[in-house]
Amino acid sequence: MDQEDLQAMLEENGELMVLVAEFDEPLELHLHDTDIGEETVRLELTDGVLNFETDAITGAWLHTHSLSDLGLD
Repeated sequence: MDQEDLQAMLEENGELMVLVAEFDEPLELHLHDTDIGEETVRLELTDGVLNFETDAITGAWLHTHSLSDLGLD
């Protein structure tokens, strides 16, 4: 995916879900712990740093929660 598009989505929403080719589960990116470069993404986790290629991202979407998700419906 395009680095500029990803960065714009992350900045607009504060968080972003992405599918990365080498991982089975989607990753949640947050504005405060993610650096999206031209060729790589750097994600700071509680126990280390995860780096992957921007080109390995196969999908991105806004991560939202509902009242139902939180048991408040």
